[in-house]
Amino acid sequence: MPDHADVVDARRCHTPGLWTTPTPGSSPSDLWETLGVPVFDRDGVLIHHEMFGDADGERPRVLFFNGSGATLESAAPMIGYLARSCTVLAHDQRGLGRTSVPPGPYSMADYAADAAALLDHVGWRTCAVFGISFGGMVAQEFAVTHPDRVDAMVLFCTSAGGAAGSSYPLHELAGLEPAERARRAALLTDTRFTPEWLADHPDDAAIVRVQNERAAAVKSAEQIRGERTQLAARIGHDVADRLGRITAPVLVSAGRFDGIAPVANSEAIVSRLAAASLAVYEGGHMFSLQDRRAMRDAVEFLVSGIRPTHVN
Repeated sequence: MPDHADVVDARRCHTPGLWTTPTPGSSPSDLWETLGVPVFDRDGVLIHHEMFGDADGERPRVLFFNGSGATLESAAPMIGYLARSCTVLAHDQRGLGRTSVPPGPYSMADYAADAAALLDHVGWRTCAVFGISFGGMVAQEFAVTHPDRVDAMVLFCTSAGGAAGSSYPLHELAGLEPAERARRAALLTDTRFTPEWLADHPDDAAIVRVQNERAAAVKSAEQIRGERTQLAARIGHDVADRLGRITAPVLVSAGRFDGIAPVANSEAIVSRLAAASLAVYEGGHMFSLQDRRAMRDAVEFLVSGIRPTHVN
């Protein structure tokens, strides 16, 4: 597997004041903090967040947005890789991980507003933004709503929605029989992922195996509700007509064999941005694990502004 799939030691830096002992009558956020879980309360939504890397240095500040159903725990390898060179602020988005599961429905604007409130909470006026899959959708919503807070942006395997093309409607997979759902999910992840292909490519087979294990994991009713509410919010994603508001430099990265967010969707995003470029990698929706260049290129762009020389 690629090097960034290994666990990376990253010094975790938390916002001062998150470790106080709760007093009688204290809020739920105080109780979480006592248990060692850094949270802040945004209008009743307790948002779990952590900062990784050297917060006191001159590294680029990066706000990281996770994908569908993903948490800080599941994204630790990617966050750790970024934290080698950047100061990374990441959070469990509403309904996921250790963040609370508020009543739905949620909108993409809700997710973007959570992120803006998080930046205010940690005292970041501006930063770079990194979004993968669903997180790329939220990153775009955040950037079109707060273009003055975005220094640069990296988008992985995502879509703008509307006239610029939407990602595959993942909520529809829930209605399939388990075996068909697993087969379909594999081909969506990478259009080459037939049984024959996977038999000859053990690294790709490992990706599918991990996905199947996560799909089969026992979840609480609240976890299921949070994930389903997130997928429902994803249906309404559409920033196509607002992308022109973004003036920061953007790197859009896509997997050549992605069945969820096809390359054409990334091309549509680039065509609507003032300062964007496209890089296509050898892989599917998980190209960040399949092509070693992808994460290296993203970090180089965030740190130095250098864009990949290969585009397709």
